[in-house]
Order: sequence, then structure tokens, then C-alpha cells
Amino acid sequence: MPIPPSQCQLVKVFAANVRRRRMELGISQEELAERAGVHRTYIGMLERSEKNATLYSIERLASALEVPPSDLLIG
Repeated sequence: MPIPPSQCQLVKVFAANVRRRRMELGISQEELAERAGVHRTYIGMLERSEKNATLYSIERLASALEVPPSDLLIG
């Protein structure tokens, strides 16, 4: 049986890292979404661990957040 994203530790780490870095940059979820080329609601869902990001999305978000993708996956 698949594990829901909200119960996956790596999804939680990713969510926290995205939010932390976004806040460090002082940008809104909407601004991050625009920079990454994703829908604004997607950012909120990622930050609440409601969605499981694809590798493609991780790379786009990392670029928008000005960090290597690995920084978003390390606890």
C-alpha cells in the first residue's frame, strides 16, 4: 500500500527546506511559483507535504530558490 506524501519523511524534509529557503529570500509562495514556472497553489501544497514533487519540479524549485537540488532534500 502506498504511503501518503504527508507520512513520508523525505517529503516533510523537502517541504520544510523549501519553506525555510523561501522565507530566507523573503519571497511569497506566489513569487516562488512564478520564478519556478509552477502554479501558485502547488507551492502551498508542497510546503504542507500534500504533494510529492517530481525530480523535474525539484530542479526547477531549486533553481528558483538559488540552491542546488540536493540542499532541498537534506534533513
